[in-house]
Amino acid sequence: MDLAFAGGGLDRAADRRGSGDWQEGALVLPVWRGKLCLEGERLVRLPADHPALEDGLPSVLLGFDGEQAVAARDISAWLPPSLPETQMFFDPTEQVHPELPQARFVELRGVMSRLSPLEAELAATARALTGWHASHRFCAACGQPSEPRQSGWQRICPACSTAHFPRTDPLVIMLVVRGDRALIGRSPGWPEGMYSCLAGFIEPGETVEAAVRREVFEETRVRVGSVRYATSQPWPFPSSLMLGMVGEAESDEITLDPVELEDARWVSRDEMASVMAGTHAVLKAPRAGAIAGWLISQWVAGRL
Repeated sequence: MDLAFAGGGLDRAADRRGSGDWQEGALVLPVWRGKLCLEGERLVRLPADHPALEDGLPSVLLGFDGEQAVAARDISAWLPPSLPETQMFFDPTEQVHPELPQARFVELRGVMSRLSPLEAELAATARALTGWHASHRFCAACGQPSEPRQSGWQRICPACSTAHFPRTDPLVIMLVVRGDRALIGRSPGWPEGMYSCLAGFIEPGETVEAAVRREVFEETRVRVGSVRYATSQPWPFPSSLMLGMVGEAESDEITLDPVELEDARWVSRDEMASVMAGTHAVLKAPRAGAIAGWLISQWVAGRL
């Protein structure tokens, strides 16, 4: 199972952000309320003067695809004929802009595994950056409106000159194993049958290893001993970096924190193989492209 958003090789061109010379001829990815625009299985790239972008916010530079500058523009001010209802986990609705009749705005979770590595990296960066600008319009130091700088990679407060930078929140996602079994759980509100690895945000002053042990114990009362790093994945929902870990459990009795988990269980390697193959009668595999599926599939194959 491949990891979405990882290994695209995007040239982020940090040295070009201050000049603005990239804007001439740049192609722009429209973003609407966190959704990316696709035509077929490809991201829509528009010239900067395209009418669909007219009411958008200033473009942010994502990077270069070869010699081609690629940017993103938030057009969330556009109102489609009918707005989707709020979805707790996944919004399956698609929106069609009148200036882009052959394309559709879609939830990135649903298509992330079908995008090329470069397009997935562009999409993740576009979603995270536009989301950051939407939620950080005011200075955290003095409360005054801030302004984008450095091609969208910084915001400056004109009132107090404080600089603000895009936020990335580190979190641990861990496959906890004990012998030939792995611990998986499900949060309230998840689709029926969906289980995944346990996960949680790293707290200030905490190591990655300590975060793994704390999160697992808080949610299940299972104690974890040795912890090792496996891989990482950018996760733009909204702006996280998932640190994929493997933890060796020292106990196996489960006591749930019902606020965090609806259920948790130990699953054997053979049973997990049927989950990943889609043949299990009850359990469903994590979404394709997610780091949880990668961790589980690597463990099933004996490569972790």
